[in-house]
Amino acid sequence: MTFQDHNTSTGHLLIFLEDWLVTLDMLLFFILGLFVHFVFFGSIFDIYFTSPLVHGMTPQFTPLPPPAKRLVLFVADGLRADTLYELDENGNSRAPFIRNIIMHEGSWGLSHTRVPTESRPGHVALIAGFYEDVSAVAKGWKENPVEFDSLINESKYTWSWGSPDILTMFAKGAYGDHVFTYTYDADSEDFGAHDVTKLDTWVFDKVKEFFHAARNNQSLFSKLNEEKIVFFLHLLGIDTNGHAHRPSSREYKDNIKLVDAGMKEMVSILEHFYGNDGKTAFIFTSDHGMTDWGSHGAGHPSETLTPFVTWGAGIKYPQKVSAQKFDDAFLKEWRLESWKRQDIHQADIAPLMASLIGVPFPLNSVGILPVDYLNNTDLFKAESMFTNAIQILEQFKVKMTQKKEVTLPFLFIPFKLLPESKQLNIVRKARSYIKQRKYDEAVSLCKELIHLALKGLSYYHTYDRFFLAINVVLGFLGWTSYAFLLIIKSHFNLTRGVNKEVKKPSHLLSCSCIAIGVFVAFFLLLQDCPWTYYIYCLLPVPIWYAVLREFQVIQDFVTLLLTVPPSYFVGYLLVFILGIEILVLSFFYRYMLTAGLLAFAGWPFITQLWTRAKSISLSWIFFSLLLAAFPLMPVVGRKPDIFLVMGAGLLVLLLSLCVLTSLIKRKDSFINEELLLHLFQMLSVVLSMCVTYSTHSSLRKKQGLPLLNQIISWLILAFSLVLPLLSPTSLFERLFSILLSLMSTYILLSTGYEALFPLVLSCLMFVWIQVEQETLQQRGISCKQKVTSVRFTCSTDITQFRQLYLDDVRRAFFLVFFLVTAFFGTGNIASVNSFDLASVYCFLTVFSPFMMGALMMWKILIPFVLVMCAFEAVQLTTQLSSKSLFLMVLVISDIMALHFFFLVKDYGSWLDIGTSISHYVIVMSMTIVLVFLNGLAHLLTTKKLRLCGKPKSHLI
Repeated sequence: MTFQDHNTSTGHLLIFLEDWLVTLDMLLFFILGLFVHFVFFGSIFDIYFTSPLVHGMTPQFTPLPPPAKRLVLFVADGLRADTLYELDENGNSRAPFIRNIIMHEGSWGLSHTRVPTESRPGHVALIAGFYEDVSAVAKGWKENPVEFDSLINESKYTWSWGSPDILTMFAKGAYGDHVFTYTYDADSEDFGAHDVTKLDTWVFDKVKEFFHAARNNQSLFSKLNEEKIVFFLHLLGIDTNGHAHRPSSREYKDNIKLVDAGMKEMVSILEHFYGNDGKTAFIFTSDHGMTDWGSHGAGHPSETLTPFVTWGAGIKYPQKVSAQKFDDAFLKEWRLESWKRQDIHQADIAPLMASLIGVPFPLNSVGILPVDYLNNTDLFKAESMFTNAIQILEQFKVKMTQKKEVTLPFLFIPFKLLPESKQLNIVRKARSYIKQRKYDEAVSLCKELIHLALKGLSYYHTYDRFFLAINVVLGFLGWTSYAFLLIIKSHFNLTRGVNKEVKKPSHLLSCSCIAIGVFVAFFLLLQDCPWTYYIYCLLPVPIWYAVLREFQVIQDFVTLLLTVPPSYFVGYLLVFILGIEILVLSFFYRYMLTAGLLAFAGWPFITQLWTRAKSISLSWIFFSLLLAAFPLMPVVGRKPDIFLVMGAGLLVLLLSLCVLTSLIKRKDSFINEELLLHLFQMLSVVLSMCVTYSTHSSLRKKQGLPLLNQIISWLILAFSLVLPLLSPTSLFERLFSILLSLMSTYILLSTGYEALFPLVLSCLMFVWIQVEQETLQQRGISCKQKVTSVRFTCSTDITQFRQLYLDDVRRAFFLVFFLVTAFFGTGNIASVNSFDLASVYCFLTVFSPFMMGALMMWKILIPFVLVMCAFEAVQLTTQLSSKSLFLMVLVISDIMALHFFFLVKDYGSWLDIGTSISHYVIVMSMTIVLVFLNGLAHLLTTKKLRLCGKPKSHLI
């Protein structure tokens, strides 16, 4: 080996080691960033949405004999109030039995549900009387995340029929062996089944068989004649038909007719079995509604307004009125303006049911007994209301005691509106009114006590909110500052030409941070705080230590800013703030993205790009304008169109043929493997089109999901992330291979125009790569290679990285803007109810919330992956390290997240609450997912797989 060879080897080794250290540094930073953002993401649930349950109360029940011996609860899952109450096009009711009850036998109204409008929280509110925290949705349908009391648990016996997802939840939480459940197989919940009304007919048939068998079973017969028993019929067909066919469909409306007829038969059977003894109370309601496009989960009125009809023992008969207090137009639309409507909150149903059959009110119930529904003596109403007040007051006392025990005495601030003296005074006064037979005054006083106790419960439930929010905001600001300083330190030469000694951080700073950390930990320990509080409160300490130890960088940056003309600095700052606010506003108004893309289309005219590269500029303008149309489109799923999906597939095939022809002409030789791969990817697009059309046709004919279609769909999904790794690593070919693979999957997950979106987005991304290289050349920075000759490589030569310029902030903003467009441009809205289950019907139709959720999440992420792969190319062609641009993206995303953190609310309309939660969850998820997507994009663009290690063969 010569001396020159030795030097060359040493040089390569040094570059390798330096590159490895940079990679390790990035990896450690990303791990730290992930941890910090997971903490920020989880903080919203500790600050705003924690479990409201407390334990240790004593059961409370009305001391008077109840009006009913038994209760029958019908829950029509997913039933909207308007679809039930309105008349059809012929002026007839879809539910004649229920309408007859409203007019001749019972009372009715609307039940107002809360976010999240899902089956589990809805049934918990109905039967247990309290509202689960939002995070409970993610904890599963089959298990109890927390132990709670319910009407079913308090009953003597309960028999229930219906879905295994709902019934097992209450059976598991009940004490003893007095709860009997009868469920069908989970596989029966098939959205693609020929007739999903069988879910409801199964329930009705089993109930009929049950009462028929009871006549010949003495043990069962005696149990059925006990008092305080509950029959619970959970009817899932309407919800399943709504998801599969939309609430406006004939199937959904026919299912309502079937349920109405089935209920009529059930009531007849029960009345006959008990000899019309008049001791049965009936309640019919729903757990949640459904949007026009067949989803639920958020706070739209179509999801939160559900029907409530009750009749039988202890219930008031219909009351005819000349005027009603409601401002909405529902009564006139439903032609029920003459029958008194009484609206309630969903949690109010639990105390009503408990009062009717004389069982203790569920211990955790926050429902207020709707006494206007009761047909009983004034004494019974007053005693029931008093019991309700004491039951809620018990929760308030336990909550206050718990908070007082874990708070330092000099820091504890009690709820001033309900001190102990006032509690005793109201209770004594209410009891005195009852003795004096001033029942109306007693009821009013009890309602006042309930409202005060509920306010007090909310006060102690949110006692630590401000403290936690301050710590999370400090962490947010510290992390954003740290990321910004890393950009400044690593990629700006602030002290160019100035020899300054690097000052080591003083021991005072280190000791101060340690002292603060110890003090905070000791403070939390004294208050017996949960372990998550330690994370929220201690995390800002090391983050701000890392920021403050870079004091020299801060000082140098401020010095640099002072040399910049104020007008220039203010101008750039205003543009940056405007850009951030447009991104934030796009979560509320999708058309803001259209405005942004129109501004992008005009961007070449205010730069030299138009004069230097007209063809690239025209392409940029054309695709920006084309993409600008998508945020104006209706939300996905509301207007499905299979022909647009087929059109998208044909456009992809046409583009593939053009690219294939171009590559064959451009290359002197074309590799067999490359040609076969390209043709195989085109074939997968064709297969996707065929499977999508075939599945759509089969489901429309109610023939279910064909097994062959399901197998092909899963195979295409599995191969979509592998096939690009077989393609050449040249920039254009690799990116196009990624587009073809992901488009084959995206077509399977599409229901309408959104299938065109990734294609238009990718075309703009290809142009963006060329635009960025062109703008770099305008700055006088030489680019060693043309875009067509650039190759993705696993190891990057860090000596090619350059310093950052102000224009690089614009590049980072472009990326964040494209990522937000990737979410909203596909027809999503910033709400959990915007996702259409029909998107996954090529893969599965049997209800599986987590699998369906994963597939819909992948559909959302595909445009993100395309943008991130283009971003990889931009970093490569502009000679920027991935860390520098990625840090700027994180800073912009975190500023947006901080906006939404302050906008989260747990008050106001349920639509506002649901939207505010969705906004924060989406923007924080986007920030977290970016780290993974960055790694996935790097893998897809740089890794190269070889089949069987064969040598390359060429076509001459």
